[in-house]
Amino acid sequence: MTSRAAPSRRHRVREHALDEIQRTARRLLVEQGPAAVTLRAIAREMGMTAPGLYRYHSSHQDLIQALASHLYDELATALAAARDEHPASEPGQRMRAVCRQLRRWALAHPREFGLLFAKPLTDTDTAPGNAAHDPGWRFGGVILELMVQLWHRGGIHPPADLDTAWITQLEEVREHLAGEDVPLNVIYVFVASWARLFGAVAVEAFGHLDFALTNPEPLFEHTLQDILTALGDPTG
Repeated sequence: MTSRAAPSRRHRVREHALDEIQRTARRLLVEQGPAAVTLRAIAREMGMTAPGLYRYHSSHQDLIQALASHLYDELATALAAARDEHPASEPGQRMRAVCRQLRRWALAHPREFGLLFAKPLTDTDTAPGNAAHDPGWRFGGVILELMVQLWHRGGIHPPADLDTAWITQLEEVREHLAGEDVPLNVIYVFVASWARLFGAVAVEAFGHLDFALTNPEPLFEHTLQDILTALGDPTG
């Protein structure tokens, strides 16, 4: 059996530096907000020169894409762990657990959640070709795969007709379903459900319910129940 060569010292030093850059970038994000995450600020915090940091990230966009990729991967891992606490034969239970974990992560990490989903920086874009594209879909895939499993159970009742303006947009979503031939009107239910879930999490994470509620959790649970009902598994 061929043994794998150990990483070179140069490689280990570079990986350590990249890890420190990410930790510093995240700390600046949490403590000061997204505008504080600059190459110059990170170099200053790490005792480096700004040009020295360009050996690791060629631009501000490259830096933010790396940070967003890391956060999407962390979130995807957290959602998958919550999913796997329940039997694979119970996608409704899994979906409920995943949605609750998304809320918990957002409330525990509001600045990170805001960077990914409020998109205060254009450099967090997840368009094809950007480094954060695949990690973003890994996160979304945890939820989308459960929606497909619920569809296979036959409990979703989608609208009979869709405006043609929807078609192209929904076809793009279907490309990420790994060969699953999900009808577009069912994908519409998926997207509408995601919009409700994201809205319920974001409005709380960003503090927009403070005027009315001291404890928004019951409202979230009511919304989650509606989402599971729309996806054909009201018992979860």
